[in-house]
Amino acid sequence: MRMAEGGVTSEDYRTFLQVISNALKVWGLELILFNSPEYQRLRIDPINERSFICNYKEHWFTVRKLGKQWFNLNSLLTGPELISDTYLALFLAQLQQEGYSIFVVKGDLPDCEADQLLQMIRVQQMHRPKLIGEELAQLKEQRVQKTDLERVLEVNDGTGMLDEDEEDFQRALALSRQEIDMEDEEADLRRAIQLSMQGTSRNRCQDIPQTSGSHPTSEELRKRREAYFEK
Repeated sequence: MRMAEGGVTSEDYRTFLQVISNALKVWGLELILFNSPEYQRLRIDPINERSFICNYKEHWFTVRKLGKQWFNLNSLLTGPELISDTYLALFLAQLQQEGYSIFVVKGDLPDCEADQLLQMIRVQQMHRPKLIGEELAQLKEQRVQKTDLERVLEVNDGTGMLDEDEEDFQRALALSRQEIDMEDEEADLRRAIQLSMQGTSRNRCQDIPQTSGSHPTSEELRKRREAYFEK
């Protein structure tokens, strides 16, 4: 097993890796560095393997084939992540670019109930699992939003509190009423002026003597002139 590849240089890291390797030997399993020249010369398609152990700094997780499907068993996720055969090689390459060391687990893995069950059925995953931290952040945000909503509902429980749309409507209605009142006042003023002018015209007509003939006499014309200048 070659451990100088993939950033495996720390003495403590070597010791910890040796412990894992010795534990796997109990089950007749062996670790081989995935990107080592010895393994790459074998040109083995990753889908033909059974399990990979991935490590970055102090974090370890397994990518394993259960039944006929591959699963990412990263403990940082909220659940197992289904990996298709076509995506497996790309997924491993992406981990390497992120600085992960990847080891192939060689040998016959012990039987497990999950592997036996998935030999008979295939899993369909509608939604990919999220990171645990991301899930907790979303739950926290949902709780904050729910609390804010409850607070608003408590303030507005039957008090008739108006929202912005209702306030805009009430302001528009008040302005409309003011305009109607102003129009009514202007109409009343116009009617009063008109009646005043009509009354003045009637008074003037009553002050002028009426004659039955079509040709007034000289005396009548004199009285009309005097009446006119007296006004």
